[in-house]
Amino acid sequence: MKPPPPLTKPAPVWALLVVLLFFSLQAEAVPLTLQEVAHGVYVHQGANEDFDGNYHGDIANIGFIVGRDAVAVIDTGGSYRVGLRLKEAIRQVTQLPILYVINTHVHPDHMFGNAAFSVEHSIFIGHEKLPGAMEQRQADYLRNLKNVLGSEAEKSEIIIPSKTVGSTLRIDLGNRVLQLTAWPTAHTNTDLTLFDINTKTLWTGDLLFIERTPSIDGDVQGWINVIGKLEEIEADLTIPGHGKVTRDKKGALDDERRYLDRLLQDVRSSIRNGEGMTRTMGSAAMSERTRWLLFDQVNPRNVNFIYPPLEWE
Repeated sequence: MKPPPPLTKPAPVWALLVVLLFFSLQAEAVPLTLQEVAHGVYVHQGANEDFDGNYHGDIANIGFIVGRDAVAVIDTGGSYRVGLRLKEAIRQVTQLPILYVINTHVHPDHMFGNAAFSVEHSIFIGHEKLPGAMEQRQADYLRNLKNVLGSEAEKSEIIIPSKTVGSTLRIDLGNRVLQLTAWPTAHTNTDLTLFDINTKTLWTGDLLFIERTPSIDGDVQGWINVIGKLEEIEADLTIPGHGKVTRDKKGALDDERRYLDRLLQDVRSSIRNGEGMTRTMGSAAMSERTRWLLFDQVNPRNVNFIYPPLEWE
């Protein structure tokens, strides 16, 4: 005896795929959480994750500033999906045009969300050396992003800035002037800061790390020199590339400089004493270990980066 026919026919495969795609797009578009840290200044604080299996593309501090006529975005996150969620967060605050997208430097956790803003016809701005750095690194960055994020890396792409800064540049959002400053090689060779004159808010990009171990991809002595210049800026509020927003810029910069000084001195001492790089990775700046997050991941990489050029001093 045959079983009775089902009361309803199963949904065709294509219909299930449409439903899954719908919910996937909905998840992509969930706005990021934001904090208005000063009038018209909004920040999303990234998670303290490393570039490994726990990385989700959302580790950098990113955000935006709203003027009378337009919006400027400062960094866009580590993937298209994160950038899209930032854009959705902006649209919950304002419908003003997103006139500028500013990248503080070349690192992927700060600029792979750019693609989410390409349809806005925004002007992309970066350090004068950023286009070359992006072109040089894009193949490796895209490959690594796909390896780590898998399908969450979809639509992520590198967008070269259409406007660059060699020294300083002022842009106006309408009764809101932002000053951009390009720096000599420090954290990277593409470091750019932004200062909102209205609220005296300084966005440092990764020239300042708070809580998270500073990561070197430029010149450690150059970075120490730039820290001295950043101290001279009269800011009421400082937004680091990683970590909490602070009103104690001097204290935060002092902490960072202490770590970089200790690292530089210890690596130089190891070289003078004939200690190899591998051994130095386990000894340099160990007095700083308990003061910083992700120290065991980041500090050895810093030693690996600065040891070879210091051998030639």
